[in-house]
This record gives sequence, structure tokens and C-alpha cells, in this order.
Amino acid sequence: MKIKSKASLIPYIIWIALFVIAPIGLIAYYSLLDLNGDFTFANYQNFFTSAYLTMTLTSFWYAFLITFFTLLIAYPTAYFLTKTKHKHLWLMLIIIPSWINLLLKTYAFIGIFGLYGPINAFLEVFGFDPTQILFTDFSFVFVAVYVFIPFMILPIFNSLDKMNPSLIYASRDLGASAWTTFRRVIFPLTIDGVKSGIQVTFIPALSLFMITRLIAGNKVITLGTAIEQQFLVAQNWGMGSTIAVFLILIMFASMLFTRTSKKGGRV
Repeated sequence: MKIKSKASLIPYIIWIALFVIAPIGLIAYYSLLDLNGDFTFANYQNFFTSAYLTMTLTSFWYAFLITFFTLLIAYPTAYFLTKTKHKHLWLMLIIIPSWINLLLKTYAFIGIFGLYGPINAFLEVFGFDPTQILFTDFSFVFVAVYVFIPFMILPIFNSLDKMNPSLIYASRDLGASAWTTFRRVIFPLTIDGVKSGIQVTFIPALSLFMITRLIAGNKVITLGTAIEQQFLVAQNWGMGSTIAVFLILIMFASMLFTRTSKKGGRV
């Protein structure tokens, strides 16, 4: 029986080795090469210069903003979804836009935020002059939040939906206000869903490059943008791999920080 259980792990181990360990190993290998293919630590020294450190802090800042606003919108949305009659239908309608190709959604927002788009047309009705909304921090954060909202709502919705409602009734019967009930009962019981939502938002937000290029017009430079430019523009695979190594380490640290714990006991 144990032999069969171990044999069933072989495809999984092969998959991990080929598509996780091997790519990370190649990235680590190329990060130690210069433009001539010679072994060097210069790429790592360059990463700790002010330019790349500033870029890293900028990536953290924008990832934090995107995650914060996504959570701010997603949590109350998920909460009210659990109170609706056809909650799974509404949840599906929220998730469906995530099935659309990201590039198509990005180009759609280029038209929406453009000088001759519907937003500026609406503003002109009230006598305002057309405003360049594209290529700004606002447009970048707005589109990124829109993209990640379904991924934040889903784990929070699942946590809220599984919560025992009798705990909320007990809290109210004991005289707790609505805010105290949320702060002391609802939010702590759904913290694992919040952590999962933060993982699937913050980590990809660190490596965004398509939205930064098309919506922000490269005015927002993140680690993802830098990797793209090093590989495709500068053709410096060593430096691009070095940035990718640090991005992987940052993502791994973020996963450890927001990891969820499964504990036994009553809920």
C-alpha cells in the first residue's frame, strides 16, 4: 500500500522538478553570467545600487496600494454576496471577467481612459475639458485593482460562507455592537481567506509589466518591467535573471508571511 502511495507521487515529483526546480535553477545559473557568458557576481552587486533598490521599493509601494484597495473593495463585496439570495450566481458573474484575456482588458481600458473615451465624454457634458487619464499612477492602480478583485473576493467569500452564523448571533446577544462583532468575531474567523487573497494579489502585483507598459506608459517602473527590459531590450539575461532571483525570494518571503494555518477545533 505504501509502495502504491509513493508511486502516485512520481508524476507530481517529475512535474515539480521540470517546471519549478529546473526553471529556478536556470534563472539562478544565468544570474551568475555576464554579457559574454563569463562567471561573475557583478549582477548581484549592481542590484544593490540605488537605482535597483529604488525600483524594488517602488514595486513594493505599488503592490501595497493595489493590494490595499483591492482588499478594501473585495471584503465588503464578499460579505454582502454571502447575504444575497443567489450568492453563487453573483459570485460567478464577478469571476467571469477574469476569464477574459488580460491584454484585451488592458486595451479596453486604453479606450475607456483615452482623451476621446467615454469618461472624458461624460466629463465634457458637465463642461470639463478632456483630461489625460492614461499614463498616470491612478490609471495604473485602477486597472490593476480591477484585474485582481475577483481573485481577492473568492477566498474571502469562501471563508465568510463557511463561517458559523450562530457565532455572530451569540456576539450580538451578548451586547456587542456591529463593529465589535466584525472586529472580534467575523474578521478573525476569515483571516485565512484574507491572507490567501493577499497572496494572489500582492505577489503578482510585484511583477506586473503589461499594465505598466500599456496603461502607465512606462512611467511606473516595477521589477516585472525591469525584467522584461533586461531580457527583451538590453538582451542582458544575466541582470534580468538576477532581478528575477530577488523577485522569487521576495515572493517566497511574502508567502511565508501570509501563510495560513489549519487548526483543529470548533469554528
